[in-house]
Amino acid sequence: MRYPHRLTPPPPLVAVAHGSRDPRAGAAITALLRLARDRAAARGLAGLEARAAFLGHAAPAPAQVLGSLASDVAEDGPRDVVVLPLLLTDAYHSGTDIPAVLDGAAARWPGLRISYGAPLGPHPGLLRALERRLGEAGQDMAGNPGDTAVVLASAGSSRPAANAVITRLAADWQAARGWRAVLPGYASAARPAPEEAVTALLRDGARRVVVASYLLAPGLFADRIATAARAAGAAVVSAPLGAAPEVADVLLDRYTEAAAAGWPAEKVGRAQSY
Repeated sequence: MRYPHRLTPPPPLVAVAHGSRDPRAGAAITALLRLARDRAAARGLAGLEARAAFLGHAAPAPAQVLGSLASDVAEDGPRDVVVLPLLLTDAYHSGTDIPAVLDGAAARWPGLRISYGAPLGPHPGLLRALERRLGEAGQDMAGNPGDTAVVLASAGSSRPAANAVITRLAADWQAARGWRAVLPGYASAARPAPEEAVTALLRDGARRVVVASYLLAPGLFADRIATAARAAGAAVVSAPLGAAPEVADVLLDRYTEAAAAGWPAEKVGRAQSY
């Protein structure tokens, strides 16, 4: 989808990530947004301004970024802004925390017209990014996938519906790729843990088990998954998705969906306007 011709330059993007004290996480988000900006021109989005915000443990907070954008409103008139949850599932943060922040921002800065989009996942591009990272970690992606069982390792959520998305994604990936098996694993809040899924697959007769890290950035969960999964016998553990081209393209997909939904004649996707 291309951005409507009449709207130039495109509205700024505020990408809201979970946030981490680990500096690698912030660096990964920065690299992802840089890559998205680089790829935006091919979508008719030349000059896209993309800013990161974090819900906790790192600066800036979403309200700080939105306040900075609102400072231009008095001089130039109402300003359109697209906010995206930089998350892989529709969990508590995307459905509760971020909308609460946007409610406050809309009341404080009525000159901001905020369109709020969908989380990055699920999206077919993220499966392609997972396969890229597995290949980089040493998995032979040209070999027979039926020889390999996979653990799809995510952060986990207190919302069963969010974890159910991971279960469906695992089943879809197994069917599409032809892996011997794909089991979900959760670093927190749900079972099985990734290492438990590795153990179960090996016990079931899989000769080779690899772990695909369905995480956006490095940090505590990624380190925990890698250490425990290797100890349980995983042959390969991939790196988080990070600044993969496929992830940048998914981000731009979500941006165009949300931006178009900001104008009544072009309502698409799951986005909503504030």
